[in-house]
Amino acid sequence: MASAPTTSTAGRKPVKPEHQQASPLKALWRIVTHIDRSKINAWQALRNMVGVIAPLIVGYALGMPRGGLAMASGALNVSYSDGSDPYRQRAKRMLASTAWCSIAVLLGGLTAHSNALAIVLATLWAFSAGMLVALGSTAADVGVISTVVLLVYSAQPLTPYQALQAAALALCGGLLQIALSVALWPVRRYEPERRALATLYFELVRVATRPAEATSAPPATREIAQAHEALSGLATDMSLSALRYRSLLSQAERIRLSLSTLARLRSRLARENAFHPAIATLDQYRANAANLLGTIANSLLSGKEIHLETDRLVLGIALGAQLGRTPSEAPQNFANAALRDVKFQADALDGQLRAAIDLTRNATPAGAAEFEKREASQPLWLRFTSRVATLRANLNLRSAAFRHAIRLTISIALGDALGRMLHPYRAYWIPMTIVLVLKPEFAVTFSRGVLRIAGTLLGLLLATALFHFLPIHTATEIVLIGLFTFFARWIGPANYGIFGVAISALIVMLISITGVAPKELIAARGINTMIGGAFALAAYAVWPTWERNRVPDLFAALLDAYRQSLRSITRKLLDPASASARERERTRQAARTARSNLETSIERLAAEPGISASQLAQANAMLASSHRFAHAMIALEAGIPQAEAAAPRLEFGAFGDAAERTLQLLSAKLRGERVTERVFPDLREAYLRFTQTTDPRLERYAFVNVEADRMTNSLNTLREQIFAWQRGLTAQSGKDANN
Repeated sequence: MASAPTTSTAGRKPVKPEHQQASPLKALWRIVTHIDRSKINAWQALRNMVGVIAPLIVGYALGMPRGGLAMASGALNVSYSDGSDPYRQRAKRMLASTAWCSIAVLLGGLTAHSNALAIVLATLWAFSAGMLVALGSTAADVGVISTVVLLVYSAQPLTPYQALQAAALALCGGLLQIALSVALWPVRRYEPERRALATLYFELVRVATRPAEATSAPPATREIAQAHEALSGLATDMSLSALRYRSLLSQAERIRLSLSTLARLRSRLARENAFHPAIATLDQYRANAANLLGTIANSLLSGKEIHLETDRLVLGIALGAQLGRTPSEAPQNFANAALRDVKFQADALDGQLRAAIDLTRNATPAGAAEFEKREASQPLWLRFTSRVATLRANLNLRSAAFRHAIRLTISIALGDALGRMLHPYRAYWIPMTIVLVLKPEFAVTFSRGVLRIAGTLLGLLLATALFHFLPIHTATEIVLIGLFTFFARWIGPANYGIFGVAISALIVMLISITGVAPKELIAARGINTMIGGAFALAAYAVWPTWERNRVPDLFAALLDAYRQSLRSITRKLLDPASASARERERTRQAARTARSNLETSIERLAAEPGISASQLAQANAMLASSHRFAHAMIALEAGIPQAEAAAPRLEFGAFGDAAERTLQLLSAKLRGERVTERVFPDLREAYLRFTQTTDPRLERYAFVNVEADRMTNSLNTLREQIFAWQRGLTAQSGKDANN
């Protein structure tokens, strides 16, 4: 019957300049009142509701209400691990939650006889749950949910037989919830994967027609990352259907590169000559590509067979050919070089679109034998040791996860002890609120604290009104439990305050169904929730983990990821035979993750007290410069097939080394190492040495020259910004020390 959190994975948007002027109070208010509509899922809420009320109905019919309640509480706890991601991935997560919650029920019931033993167990469990933050949001949520369950059952002394029985019932409830969640697996097995791919192809429709933006994140970054996550469960599925979806994702990534390059080439043509005749043809070609991509997306979303007239494909080929017949007067000017690049990218995009259409139209991908199979997932022991290594690396005070674990451990120990002193039979209220409110980040902790307290009070008032005005009977209580479960799982994930209202009323109903008078619970729960919320906020205020301290490390991680990605691209450019497509894919994915983490951190930075508009503007400017560098890498990779015909000279290797060294030094500077500007390589000089060895009028070198120039400019700008950022932090630290 625990109230567990929803995963805080609200859809993120790129950090916008207007956020720079927002005060911390306004930024925090924006977080508190934000409703993430992408988290609203009525079907998911309906099946979660069925999983909770079905055991109650059966238990009531068999005269075993407490058994039904134990099973229903197990189903409720596991429902917080439900989602709309791929079935295999979802089932594994829910099974882990079921197992840990069942263990928590068993250990909680066995230790409830001794306050000292129960507090020690809760303290150790809280530390483990806090450290799980280092392994990602899924592991962190399982840690929070299981901690809540442990706290609830450690306040209810049970005999060993009763504890085993309660754990078994909770296990059955969790398994029931899993069965409902994956019930359609046999007939709609790939539905989540199709939905993720459709979302990606719809985003590519927008990419095909909008202009290039050098200071924003590379287009479709979030959608590609989500598609990768959705299809990760197919890593070991070697069926032709699974290969088909993997191939569609591969084609989407290649299409994204081609579309981005075409958008930039159009911008360059327009800067040279806004009335160039090729611009109108290129716009028509991109619009036709958008139409084809929309057809693919609609087919993936609807599940219907694709019906596409060949006219669109023929039109694309004709427009591409027309682009190749639009030369300027001078045979070796910039416009002609750009047009050759346009023709090359258009030809590549035509082939990619044809492949994507064939894959979408056919249940079995054409030529599946030629597709490269995805590398098998790591063995279990290797995954386990890598997670242990991650946890070990975070066992120090520099780690936000370790600081959070210590903060949570101390708070739970004190809160549990206080709860047992104030309410021996409901001791879990205070520590449960602490574990639900206390998070590693300032903005999330304080927004959750406000929403948890306000939501609980409103929920308790709602429960009071229901008990006062409605004739309460067991059947009525089960109906109300179903309604509140539905609202908690339907709208609750979109806003934590709404979740708090629904879950508070739900818990009162669950407890009242056992025969406990609800009026005895409502006032005490309200008071203890306020105590627990205040306790969590005070604990964070005493030892905060400021986002301003996390931003440099996250930025350094992003630059490290870009350095690895640049190295793999450079290797492909200089020696195509020795390069690995898998290596480039791995580094791209790492860069996406690092970029997403940094953007989220900068969004939260705006809600912190003490952050000035100028500091936020600096962070956003640094992010924009890094985006510009990422765009240059994307363009460089998109031109790799063209480069194979005439590989750049060895001087490009020297330029690549200088760029990598610059990224390495910038990362070290962000991490607090003593790095002076004198040790940086002269990137502009390396660029000039490279370009002076080639004829800039020759189109086979033009794309490399242009992107190398953009890399040089963005990295030099980023270096100036990072040094200014660090000087500002040093000055701020000096002021804080003097105060």
